Amino acid sequence: MSTLLSIQDLKVAFRMGRVDGVMQRQLAVKGVSFDVPENSTVALVGESGSGKSVTAMSILNLLPSNAEREGAILFQGRDLLQTGLRELQAIRGKDIACVFQDPMSSLNPVFDVATQICEPLMKHMGMTRRQALVRAEELLHEVGIPEPRRRLKAYPHEMSGGQQQRVMIAVALACSPKLLIADEPTTALDVTIQRQVMELMARLKESHKMSLLFISHDLGVVGEISDQVVVMRHGQVRENAPVARIFNDPQDAYTKALLACRPSLTENPARLMVIDDHIAGRAAATEVKAKDPDAPVVLEVTGLRKSFWLKEGLFGKREFKAVKGVSFKLRKGHTLGVVGESGSGKTTMGLALLRLHEQTSGTMGGEVLFEGRDLLKMGGADWQQMRRRIQVVFQNPYASLNPRFTIGQTLREPMEIHGIGADSAEREARAVALLQRVGLDESAMAKYPHEFSGGQRQRIAIARCLTLQPEVLVLDEAVSALDVSVQAQVLNLLKDLQDEFGLSYIFISHDLAVVKFISDEVLVMQNGDVVEQAATAELIRAPRQDYTRRLLGAVPRGYSGSVAQM
Repeated sequence: MSTLLSIQDLKVAFRMGRVDGVMQRQLAVKGVSFDVPENSTVALVGESGSGKSVTAMSILNLLPSNAEREGAILFQGRDLLQTGLRELQAIRGKDIACVFQDPMSSLNPVFDVATQICEPLMKHMGMTRRQALVRAEELLHEVGIPEPRRRLKAYPHEMSGGQQQRVMIAVALACSPKLLIADEPTTALDVTIQRQVMELMARLKESHKMSLLFISHDLGVVGEISDQVVVMRHGQVRENAPVARIFNDPQDAYTKALLACRPSLTENPARLMVIDDHIAGRAAATEVKAKDPDAPVVLEVTGLRKSFWLKEGLFGKREFKAVKGVSFKLRKGHTLGVVGESGSGKTTMGLALLRLHEQTSGTMGGEVLFEGRDLLKMGGADWQQMRRRIQVVFQNPYASLNPRFTIGQTLREPMEIHGIGADSAEREARAVALLQRVGLDESAMAKYPHEFSGGQRQRIAIARCLTLQPEVLVLDEAVSALDVSVQAQVLNLLKDLQDEFGLSYIFISHDLAVVKFISDEVLVMQNGDVVEQAATAELIRAPRQDYTRRLLGAVPRGYSGSVAQM
């Protein structure tokens, strides 16, 4: 099989400014080499900061202006590092195309779908607008978007996340590229849409006879789509081998650690392995602490409903029922997992019981009883006091932490509002103690959120919740944006905090493997309804509903012998 792309001893450094007249450089990629054969899929795998995205973006020089590249990137024998900007622009989108993680940041919000697909067709293929529109409709049909002619007139915000990603794939495929670079294209999607996008990309790769460079932090995902896997850490290649060997006989300790970090639907450890545990040879704890089945009920939800008013026509509106009558009981020290696809109503349910939706946005009904009192009917000082006892951790720690507050201010503010701590010194001491409890040290107090990684920010968000000594935490996709190794650390932390403080969790997620690890009971939602509710082990072993079985079947399980099975 001939080589389409060859990366040889690639080094990428970023200029960081001058100190005492000397330019400081940070080396992000440290001599990376690997090949992408024709008609094959090569996966680049590693944690955030491993250099995998920098390596991939170096191919078309989609890096910031302070980046410096050395080595060679040979595409069909031509060194792209020595190629001028005009030639490179002719290659971008035509011979080599990209699909990125967040389609909303890649698609132009002010242009409709037709304009964005037609642009590369008219620029690179010389088509007229009429010809490009015909081809654009064909592409939308090919990537599985229903009513493609009608959807050509849609704007990105009018489409779901899965549809947006399909549009991005259609744009990338417009000129029939020889190489498609997919940078974390499924990370932000729920498991069923992730499965559909993976199968779509595998099918298109075969039908278009192109190669695929697939970037991910999740070995479970790449095991189902890849022929070759390149494992990176700290800017270096740690292992490069066929997918079967990576999964069946990994040679590098880091590769073994990545495989061990991910929650599984078949195993039930008390704690997840983290990278350092595995490399150091420490064994995972296997004894699962039994929960008290008769623990007191801290939260009882009955018939919770939430609707939104949607504009219809010039003056009209209609009611959209997002949550249609959810009921459950949450016991002290227990975790209720809530799963479902995007649009199932799981996040709306979590925010509704915390009254985080505007009252004017639509109607809300049902009961949310906390110590016998209905949270939905509380007001004034009673509700302010109760808010302290039920807290929420959101999916995106980048958006939930105030960028202008130091971490110290972030942790002290809720204590000051609710009058926790006798004075500022006591609040400071409590903030430092909580930071240490979530794995950060006192030096973090004077820093700002942008100085921390995503996993560290999520730990800070959890510490902020704990400053108020809550009894219930609603965790809304709290680990879905994290690397598998960081995800394992945060999940272990949540279990430790639950054991230490007797916390009760409502854990909202689209990942059933994660929910299985942390939850005692699972509630499955679809289109605003609860379609199944059972103890976690029972639901995983014998799901009663087809929808639940479909969610379980969509969970990536890694390499199972044949990529072609997709």
